[in-house]
Amino acid sequence: MDLELILVIGSAVTGLVWLLDRFLLAPRRRAAAGDEAALPEPWFVEYSKSFFPVLIIVLLLRSFVAEPFRIPSGSMMPTLLVGDFILVNKFAYGLRLPVLHTEIVHGDRPKRGDVIVFRYPRNPDVDYIKRVIGVPGDHVAYIDKQLFINGKPVPQKPIGPYGQIDPRQARPGEWMLEEDLPEVKHKILINRLRPGFDAEYVIPEGSYFVMGDNRDNSNDSRFWGVVPERNLVGKAMLIWFNWDFGRGFMDLSRVGTIIH
Repeated sequence: MDLELILVIGSAVTGLVWLLDRFLLAPRRRAAAGDEAALPEPWFVEYSKSFFPVLIIVLLLRSFVAEPFRIPSGSMMPTLLVGDFILVNKFAYGLRLPVLHTEIVHGDRPKRGDVIVFRYPRNPDVDYIKRVIGVPGDHVAYIDKQLFINGKPVPQKPIGPYGQIDPRQARPGEWMLEEDLPEVKHKILINRLRPGFDAEYVIPEGSYFVMGDNRDNSNDSRFWGVVPERNLVGKAMLIWFNWDFGRGFMDLSRVGTIIH
């Protein structure tokens, strides 16, 4: 279901009905009845006047300010967990028209370390969330679970078995490490029981190389290539709620967590 398209259509239809009534139907009713109060508004006009302001406000906020997303998988663990509800900054990388996604106001470009939401290049109807690892011009390599940027290894510091930190979410063999990108330090997971997924890319202009923080459980640029700039949706800001439908529990301690 394309909620953005539904909001656009709903706003357009209710707005047109409102305008049609104001400039055409209402004057005809007054002329026929001689008294505006003597002839009530049709039900579709009444509903349109009620729903239009709500729909247009939701559309503007969702398209140009912030949009909520739910994390459905563990590809960004330990930064984001299954069941996290997050807010995405829609103007961080420029303002885009809803549905058409044409940029109308230029913004900043993603930096290494940013956690971004984007339309999956192989199916733009699906939104993905990953971390930016390489920006235009970078040479990125991931070899034997070690990340290299422009020929230099990115420092990693082991923290310990993830099962000791969060046994509810952990899988056998998972270890947490702190990775020190030039712009930000963040935590990643590797699974010592699984082989690594190696890749090497030179990032073209207007594109970004992204990876999940859960390095051995993420469908990312190692498998399908870079993210074009036109596919950007926004920058992940914070967690506003957590409810894991599969396990049936919530973690209120995650509410308000800033995403880095």
